[in-house]
Parts: sequence; structure tokens; C-alpha cells
Amino acid sequence: MFYYVLRRLIYMFIVLAVTSVVAFIIIQLPPGDYLTSYIRQLAQSGASVDEARIAALRKQYGLDLPLYAQYLKWMWKMLHGDMGQSFQYNYKPVSELLAERLPLTVMISLFTLVFTYVVAIPIGIYSATHQYSVGDYAFTVVGFAGLATPNFLLALILMFMFYKYFGLSVGGLFSPQYLTAPWSVNKFIDMLAHLPIPIIVIGTAGTAGLIRVMRGCLLDELRKQYVITARAKGVEERRLLFKYPVRVAINPIISTIGWTLPAIVSGETITAIVLSLPTTGPLLFRALMAQDMYLAGSTVMFLTFLTVVGTFISDLLLVWVDPRIRFERSA
Repeated sequence: MFYYVLRRLIYMFIVLAVTSVVAFIIIQLPPGDYLTSYIRQLAQSGASVDEARIAALRKQYGLDLPLYAQYLKWMWKMLHGDMGQSFQYNYKPVSELLAERLPLTVMISLFTLVFTYVVAIPIGIYSATHQYSVGDYAFTVVGFAGLATPNFLLALILMFMFYKYFGLSVGGLFSPQYLTAPWSVNKFIDMLAHLPIPIIVIGTAGTAGLIRVMRGCLLDELRKQYVITARAKGVEERRLLFKYPVRVAINPIISTIGWTLPAIVSGETITAIVLSLPTTGPLLFRALMAQDMYLAGSTVMFLTFLTVVGTFISDLLLVWVDPRIRFERSA
């Protein structure tokens, strides 16, 4: 197990290094750079910028360097704990911008992940054990509706319904009086009161998809010979269900942690804009629109880190849940 973990950690560093190169190249692919967008905004506002000023700004932002030099400069600083400065936020350190939003982003992501699995697994088990029942058909219809409905549209519907029928505004994570207030017990309670809507909206699509996966895998297991033999021997149905078929059918669910974490963070971008959530999604969107390479690149690296860490955790959970995988690792 030790060598397996060590090997996976080495793979994680390789993936992060390759992703940093690919992300930096993709961010630089659109024509121009941040300074080009900045000069265009000044021109639209009627201000003029002379060539000397443009050259000074290009040197200040390091945009006069070749692409490989810009990348090496960014990576060298990142390895020393400096993610660079954001152009569009008045040269504010990227680490400070991410530190303002990462805690809320991680908290919403973890709550959404828990909500997704807590809801999807029991419903998937029920649908598989009550195949073609009224409940199975009802959950199937709701699941397909959840998959087909975009998160931002569901957010708009919930915002309209809560405001029209209950007179409540569900946008944002805080009430107006707590937006700029320092952290306190009352502010934390107010945030918890605003969390259900974002969690439900962001987790709907993932929950609907996992229900279908759990139902299909469990139905496949229930038809296998070992289940039929155990029933013929008189093993209690509940004990049989949770000791063998569910443990095997849950493997694909556990393996999805690797892509579920970053999908929650990146997939909630439009939803976060609609609901006015102070998370990293809108921050990444604005950085890409403004070609703010250091802010966009650092955010992409954060999503990549979530992916490799989530995959690593899911692999360890699979080794712990499934004895066959543990036997293969030891062999």
C-alpha cells in the first residue's frame, strides 16, 4: 500500500506539471493579452494612451517576455508560494483573491457533494429493489428532468418562486446587513440559512446522474448467481442486499469523486453568477474574459489539484471498500 500511495503521489505531480503547461498555452491562445483589452477599454471611454505608456505597462506586467519566459516566471513564483498578481484587480496578489473565495467555494462544494451522495445512493437502491414500481417511475422521471434542466434555469425558477410566494430573496450567501460585517456567530447562522438553495441547485444534475448509475449497477448485481444462491440458502434479504450487491454496486459511485469535485466547482459558474455567490467560478469567468493569465491559470491549477486529489481519495476508498481490489494491490 505504501508504494502504491507513493506512486500515485508521483503521478499527481506529473499531471499538475503537464496541466500547468496546457492551461497556460490555452489561456494565451486568444489574440492579444490583458493589455490589449485594457487599451481597448480606454479607447472606448475616450482616453488616449501613448506608445511610451503602452511600453511601460507591457514591461510592468511582464508581457514583453516570450511565452516560455512568462510561463517559467509564473511557475517559479508559484513554487515559492507566489501565484502572481491579477491585472484586472489593480495588481492585487492572486493568492489574496483566491483566499477570499476558496473557503466559501470549498464549503459549498463539500456540502453539495454530501447532499449528492446522501440523496442519490438511497434513491438508487430503492429504485433497483423496486424496479418498475410507482416510486421507481417517479424517481426516473425526476432524475431525467434533473439531468435535462440546466442549473442556472433551476436557480432562476427557485428565485422567482421564493420571491413570489414567500417574499424571500435567495440570491447570495448573506443578508444585506452581513455582507461587509466581520465574521460572527450570527453571520455564520445567516450563511447556513442561505446555503440550501445553492446546494440543491448545484447538486441536482449530479444527483440525478448518480441515481441512474446506482440503479443500473445494483440491478446488474442483483441478477448475478451469487445473489440467487444466497437467497436460495435463506439469507435475509436486507443482510444480503447491503453485505454484497450494494458494496459492489457502489464502486462506480465512489470512483466518480475524482471528477465530481472539480465539476461542482467549475459547473457552478453560471449558477454562481445568477445567485450572486462569492465563489471562484465567477472569478475564473472574469479572468478568462479579461485574459488575466495569472489569475485564470492559478484558478485552473486549483481545479486540477481538486481533480487529482479527488481521484486519489476515490482510489483509496475503493481499496478500502472492495476486498478484491485490496487483494490485487497486495499481490
